[in-house]
Amino acid sequence: MSGIKDVYEGSREIARAMGVTMKVLLEGPSTVEYPDEPMAIYPRFRGRHELRKYENGMERCIGCCLCEAACPTGAIHVEAEENDPAHPVSPGERHAKVYEVNLLRCIFCGDCEAACPVEAIVLGHYIDLASYHRRDLILTKQELLNPPAPNTIIRPTG
Repeated sequence: MSGIKDVYEGSREIARAMGVTMKVLLEGPSTVEYPDEPMAIYPRFRGRHELRKYENGMERCIGCCLCEAACPTGAIHVEAEENDPAHPVSPGERHAKVYEVNLLRCIFCGDCEAACPVEAIVLGHYIDLASYHRRDLILTKQELLNPPAPNTIIRPTG
């Protein structure tokens, strides 16, 4: 008698599994033809680093090196320099002469973003980080100040 019961329960589980399979099959593809279609990401997604500027064109970075100190992997290198009073680069007394982010070491934790007192460094929404050469994964100050436009859309929350 237990053999018939096992066959019945097994058949019922197979039918339930096939129901799940058919439901997912009928929903359509869940892939995106990226780069032709934009990728949908969450609002809190942490992508490529960006150095921000003020509306008047001055750099936000004041060369305090707190982002470098906060980075758990040592992926950020900052060399500060005194501002020229005649032609200041940032509103503070100093600015970042050299600002580099090594994406090979970065774990995209966001500690640099949280440590910055002037919100100069942010993790943007750019997701194309692949490269053929290791040197291309070390972002310089000019690359950080002029980030590429992301091919992404923000998913609705909820």
